[in-house]
Amino acid sequence: QVQFVESGGGLVQPGGSLRLSCDASGVVFRIYNWAWYRQAPGKQREWVADISRGYGTRYADSVKGRFTISRDNAKSALYLQMNNLNPEDTAVYYCNTIPVLPGDYWGQGTLVTVSS
Repeated sequence: QVQFVESGGGLVQPGGSLRLSCDASGVVFRIYNWAWYRQAPGKQREWVADISRGYGTRYADSVKGRFTISRDNAKSALYLQMNNLNPEDTAVYYCNTIPVLPGDYWGQGTLVTVSS
């Protein structure tokens, strides 16, 4: 059974940091490229960053230089270090493969709220 469990979100002040984690099960983690996505209130889900099987990384322009994606194949885990957060980063964050696995496998996400 494919399952993604995101964690690490919370309320943080502008300029603060958070580290998100994603535990994946039911998939052979190491063979996939992985990504973080986010969905802000009233907006569509958008891609944030991804990391390939070869550890190459890409970032959306809005987070480049502030966010760092990483993976641990031994733990089947994906991470997102988020620094210098701003209110525009407020969203529910999700992990998934990229391209997204067929079958609409999405976790519950983890809510990040950036507010003073």
